[in-house]
Amino acid sequence: MKFMMFVCTDSEPETGVSDDCGPWVAANDANGRRVLGSPLVSSKEALTVRVRNGELLVTEGPFAATQDVIVGFDILECADSDEAIEVARTHPLAQLGRLELRPFASLEELIARGDSSQS
Repeated sequence: MKFMMFVCTDSEPETGVSDDCGPWVAANDANGRRVLGSPLVSSKEALTVRVRNGELLVTEGPFAATQDVIVGFDILECADSDEAIEVARTHPLAQLGRLELRPFASLEELIARGDSSQS
């Protein structure tokens, strides 16, 4: 089961914080639980893209005005949510910020539920 793990903090991380994640990344790459992941550049460099009434709207900055800053992500492959929680619990930034886990939805499941809002 795949999970998206958003790595969030209250503010932009100090330089060197991603270095603390090196052993966690190496261990979870080796055991196959981490499929992909990366730190992200500052939210100040974000671009938000919308199309309204056929018009393209691009604004600089994050899509949400919130105190949470998404500083990175990891895609996890775990047997279930309990295993994903255990993997997240060991992430170095779990003690400094917040980690949000979301299971991936399959297109077939969404169609079966009649949920077109996810596409």
